Amino acid sequence: MSTPPEPHAKKHPPTRAEFEARAQEARADFEARAQDARAQFDATQEKIRARTGRNLLAAIGIGVALGAVFLASLIIPNLKWLFIIFGAGLIGFTAFELSSALRQAGRDIPRVASTVAAVAVVPLAFFFHVQGLWLATIGAVILVSLYRLIELAVRPSHRTGARAVWLDLGAGAFIQIYVTFMAGFYLVLTGSNGGEWWTLASIITVVVTDVGAYATGLRFGRHKLAPNISPGKTWEGFAGSIVFAVVAGILLALLMLHQPWWVGLVMGVLLALVGTAGDLTESLIKRDIGVKDISTWLPGHGGFFDRLDSILPSAAVAYVIFLVVGAAG
Repeated sequence: MSTPPEPHAKKHPPTRAEFEARAQEARADFEARAQDARAQFDATQEKIRARTGRNLLAAIGIGVALGAVFLASLIIPNLKWLFIIFGAGLIGFTAFELSSALRQAGRDIPRVASTVAAVAVVPLAFFFHVQGLWLATIGAVILVSLYRLIELAVRPSHRTGARAVWLDLGAGAFIQIYVTFMAGFYLVLTGSNGGEWWTLASIITVVVTDVGAYATGLRFGRHKLAPNISPGKTWEGFAGSIVFAVVAGILLALLMLHQPWWVGLVMGVLLALVGTAGDLTESLIKRDIGVKDISTWLPGHGGFFDRLDSILPSAAVAYVIFLVVGAAG
């Protein structure tokens, strides 16, 4: 005769001690998984940093933020004067950080005077176009030079030899010409009728050029372009930058500027060439100063000058294309 099955034991709810033990176990497991994920993330970041020399995520975040402000200053109807604020900020910060870097290299450049003079050029270029840009830049050079000469007269500690003074004056003038004057063409272009779209298209093309050079160089780069100037640049990256720039230029010409495709082709090629030259020029300046980045104000990017290296000389080219094609149309 079989014995009847024992009734199932009743399940009691976990005690407080058991509940806390399970919670601690779950928490420990979660923390372990989080630490593993963070370790994998850090390892990936380190690989990217070792390959590129940059904090890629920080660079992307800063780039997106600056791009949003830039777009807002150009595409909001009837408010393109906001580009004055955007341009003044970029030019002012760039002039200040470059003068600071040159001071570290031994040149006695008045940083405040250089920054104020650079910012003052911005609205004059926007409202009075090329004539305003020329006159304002000449005035900026004179102002910075006079400030340095007055320092020599009233501050004995700033007195030095004639050769050093001439180098100081030349360095101060270089900032106003290379940074303020070059970038000023984008203010002139934006201040022109319909020019804001050309500013937007040209800067997008330059950015795409940089992305193309970076992506193709990272993937296919084997042959150095200018190893004594910028060891990271390759001929493969340069070729990729041309291809990316041409594609972007044609699309922007057709869809944004309402111009023939060949205008985009010319714009893409010229901006890619000039942008690469500007990038190499900035590398020469940093090599001469003896720094990797002009400053560390922009995480993952270095400084403003590091980000504007391709854009600065491209401004004049974009304005010339606009005069030849856009203004005539």
